[in-house]
Amino acid sequence: MIASYVVKLLMLIEVLMSGARLHVDALSMGYYDMSCPIAEPIVRDVVDQALRQDPTLAAGLLRMHFHDCFIQGCDGSVLIDSTRDSTAEKDSPANLSLRGYEIIDQAKQMIEDQCPGVVSCADILALAARDAVFFSGGPFYDIPQGRMDGSRSKIEDTINLPAPTLNTTALIKMFGQHGFNIEELVVLSGAHTLGAARCSSFKHRLSNFDSTHDVDPNLDSNFAKSMSRTCSQGDNTPMPLDPTRNSFDNAYFNALQRRMGLLFSDQSLFADPQTRRFVNAFAMNQAMFFFNFQQAMVKMGLLDVKEGDEGEIRLDCRKVN
Repeated sequence: MIASYVVKLLMLIEVLMSGARLHVDALSMGYYDMSCPIAEPIVRDVVDQALRQDPTLAAGLLRMHFHDCFIQGCDGSVLIDSTRDSTAEKDSPANLSLRGYEIIDQAKQMIEDQCPGVVSCADILALAARDAVFFSGGPFYDIPQGRMDGSRSKIEDTINLPAPTLNTTALIKMFGQHGFNIEELVVLSGAHTLGAARCSSFKHRLSNFDSTHDVDPNLDSNFAKSMSRTCSQGDNTPMPLDPTRNSFDNAYFNALQRRMGLLFSDQSLFADPQTRRFVNAFAMNQAMFFFNFQQAMVKMGLLDVKEGDEGEIRLDCRKVN
C-alpha cells in the first residue's frame, strides 16, 4: 500500500517537473473529497454502465478528453454546443465523430443533484476518460482535480488538432508545442488501441499515394486490400484501429510492426527511426506501455487548466453559465 502511494507521488513529481505548460496551483488529488465525495463514484458508475451497453464508447470518451486538452487546455470547451452566433469546437470536421456526450451529461446531472455548482465539466470529462481506459482493460491511475470550465469554444481553434495525414516530423513538432517528448507522443498515440476510423481518414493511402507509389509502401499488401474492401462501402464506413478495438492493450503497437497501422500518422511512427524504438518497446512490454501511458495522461490532463477567475463551474456542460 505504502509503495503504491510512493509510486504515484513520484509519478506526479515527474509530471510537474517535465517542462510542459502546466498550471496546477489549484489542482490536487482528492479535490472533491470534502465538497462532493460522491463525484468520482458517480462518474465511474455512469461510465461502467454505458460501456456495458456499448463498449465502443470508451474510445469516444478517451478521444474527447484528448481533443479537449489540445484546444484551449483541459477546460471542457469541446462539450459546448454551437449557437446561432458561434460555431463550436464539436462541430468541426475533426470532432464530428466524437461520441459519448450523453455520458458526460448524465454524470453531470447526477452530480448537480447532489452537489450543485461544485464539480466542473472539465473534471468530469477527465475522470470519464480515465475510467473508460480502466473498464476497457487498461491501467487505473489517479488524476488531480480542480479544473475550471472555459467559456471559449470556436471551430477555428481545432486547426491545432493533429490530422491523420501528418508524418512523424509534424507530429513531433505539434506534440512538442504542448510539452510532450517523442516517447510521450508514441505512448499517447497508443490510445488508438481503442476505436475505429472512417474510410475518409485513410483512403488516400490506397490510390495515387504519391508520384512513385499508387498504394502507401508502408502498408502490408493484404491489409491494404482489406482497407479497400472497407472503403468500397463508402467514406463513412468504419474500420478498427487495431484488431482488438474495444480492449485497451498493446495490440496497436504489434499492428504497426506488421505494417497494419490504419492511419498514415500511426504507421509513420514505425517508419521513422526516432519513434520506432518506442513502438518496439511497447509492443514487447505491455506493462511498460501501461505505466508510461498513465504518466502521459496525467501530464496531458494538466495542460493549460483554468484556475479561479479564469473559468467557471458550468451548470450545463453544453453551454456557458
